Amino acid sequence: MIEVKLLSGALGAEIKGIDLRDTSDDNFKKINDLLLEHKVIFFRNQIINAEEHKALGEKFGPLETHAYVKGLNNHPEIVRIIKAEDEKNQWGENWHSDVSYNEKPTKAVILKSIKIPPVGGDTCFANMELAWETLENELKEKIKDKKAIHSSLGAEFFIDNYKKMEGNDKRNYNEYSNEHPIVRTHPETGKKILFVNWTYTKKIIGFEQKESDEILKKLFEHQARLELTCRFTWTENTVCIWDNRSVIHFAIADFYPGRGLGYERVMDRIAIEGDHPQ
Repeated sequence: MIEVKLLSGALGAEIKGIDLRDTSDDNFKKINDLLLEHKVIFFRNQIINAEEHKALGEKFGPLETHAYVKGLNNHPEIVRIIKAEDEKNQWGENWHSDVSYNEKPTKAVILKSIKIPPVGGDTCFANMELAWETLENELKEKIKDKKAIHSSLGAEFFIDNYKKMEGNDKRNYNEYSNEHPIVRTHPETGKKILFVNWTYTKKIIGFEQKESDEILKKLFEHQARLELTCRFTWTENTVCIWDNRSVIHFAIADFYPGRGLGYERVMDRIAIEGDHPQ
């Protein structure tokens, strides 16, 4: 029997009663239906190896390799995200949608926890479908048919600031730049989504930079409102799946002496190739 525990009024659910090693069509339909409904779903106590992790990802579609981060030697599709014991920061500590600068931004991400500090390092997610629904009408009218430039320039921080994260020797962090609709339509649900994020969205096409900056600032503040979010506390062997088309996320770096600092945090990440936002 499947049990669903909602994480907030906005999005997110913790799921019991599903074995992620079962990649049958029937089991995958249950997982995907839950993902589309809740946008980010969590499964605790899932002992899956690298091959099973990839097999689950492949049910969603072709797997990506990261543009800037080196994957595991035997499994290049898996990025191992590591916060060293003495590091106070962690990978992903800004609001973002993964690789939105790609021509086809990531469809979904499957993140597996391996080592977790006793406290600290929660992840927040925000519902971009609700962000669009709750945006003031005047601003909606202003941006509804506009596109924005997403640049990989924001990736530099994620690569250069962590001791145990290994890049793939690319140094041109502005190599990828693509235009995407500010309001995209979810290809499976048909819902409208606010598709911008603080880390990678740089300019709205059709506005001068000053006006673009002012509008984006309003959008970034709006999409991070607490009533649009959920927060998850990790334990080891937890698997998270999020719909990267309809959420943004933020890895909280709250590691302080006596409260999380001094512990390694290790996660394995798989991403599924997306489509052209419409």
